[in-house]
Amino acid sequence: MRRVVLAPNEQFTNAHLKRPSAFNPQALEAATEIIANVRENGDAALRDYTQRFDGVAVDAFRVPQSDIDAAREKIDPTTAKALEQAAAQIREFHERQLQQSWFSVREDGALVGAKVSPLDSVGIYVPGGRALYPSTVLMNALPASVAGVERIACVTPPSKDGSVDAAILEACRLSGVTEVYTVGGAQAIAALAYGTESIAPVAKITGPGNAYVAAAKKIVSGDVGIDMIAGPSEVCVVADDTADPSLVAIDLMAQAEHDPLAACYLVTFSEGYANEVERMIKVHMASSTRAEITAASLADQGLVVVCDTLDQAFRAVNIIAPEHLELHIHHAIDSLGAVKNAGAIFLGEWTPEAVGDYAAGPNHTLPTGGTAKYASPLSVDDFIKKSSVIQYSPQALGRDADIVMAIARHEGLWAHARSVELRKELLGESDKFNVAGSGILDVAAQALDPDASAGGADE
Repeated sequence: MRRVVLAPNEQFTNAHLKRPSAFNPQALEAATEIIANVRENGDAALRDYTQRFDGVAVDAFRVPQSDIDAAREKIDPTTAKALEQAAAQIREFHERQLQQSWFSVREDGALVGAKVSPLDSVGIYVPGGRALYPSTVLMNALPASVAGVERIACVTPPSKDGSVDAAILEACRLSGVTEVYTVGGAQAIAALAYGTESIAPVAKITGPGNAYVAAAKKIVSGDVGIDMIAGPSEVCVVADDTADPSLVAIDLMAQAEHDPLAACYLVTFSEGYANEVERMIKVHMASSTRAEITAASLADQGLVVVCDTLDQAFRAVNIIAPEHLELHIHHAIDSLGAVKNAGAIFLGEWTPEAVGDYAAGPNHTLPTGGTAKYASPLSVDDFIKKSSVIQYSPQALGRDADIVMAIARHEGLWAHARSVELRKELLGESDKFNVAGSGILDVAAQALDPDASAGGADE
């Protein structure tokens, strides 16, 4: 791992970080060509790419519902039970994020509010390749299901025999996925965005993938919604001399084993401690089933930052803005306020990042590549949309008319001003216009849901 030793009061900067660009120019070029081909040739292009990239000849892309229903019997009972328990905890966490429509009425009778609606359809990308990820299904589909999305389509590369991993199918069943398709790569993103003969387009695409998937999501963004451009996985571990070097080492390796491009950062306070962590990495590596990938990640993307003080360490953390941040420090929760930029924060030695990946409940789809400076984990909010609701009474229009006309005239928009002015003139000609009566909140709530009332709205 590369090492940076900061002098007292020295600032850690992006120059120390040397983070690579989020996008591969070759991947962008290739994804652009793939997307154009899928838009032009539909299923025929999907079949060609699946044969070329996955080595599989696919006739029908959609997985039969009978295969999904039978998947639980094809996986070992321990895995099946684990998926079920994880799904329950993930669902429970995301149910706390649900938002309701709301309305408020001013004294002059104007009603303002927001109508919250689920998206009609969502496409979830689940990677294949080096590993299989039923957890990705849970983390993407469950928030969509909780939000009320009616159509949830999952795309994932086929296995060499053309099938889909049974654990992925079981996760789809548990999560409310309505359709599963055996197609991966940039071509799958194109199919979800624009549709083919077999796959109807969706409103939004979520889920991680390789550089070609990330490039494809960037290209289609705007024509459809996307969650984020997910780069290689990252972890930053802050460890003081109370931390067990063996645990710190294995937690760094838990991210490194994802991908040779995964980034691992150790922020600590002495070179001696850093040496001990690196020694323990070598010890653990002897037992790793993914040693080659892990070693490549740590050698090429690993970074140790040796700091003088805890304050200097957290300034470095906030520059890194890691996807995952582990605090292996004394009374970790006391330092929570110092963290400004991190996708997910894991406090103390008993909280490895792996619990967040699978079972704790919060979403593991997190901002990468420093985007935690402005982005948040995937949530129910990513699967809803909000519409503003406005209803003015005559009195309310009369009160705001001069404001609206003044701004409209300043902007040179004559019809904007005149549309208000005409109504103001009507108000002046008649006394029959009354302020909307009490009960307008109940009427608004009834319009959204005939069985509901306005309970909880601002009076």
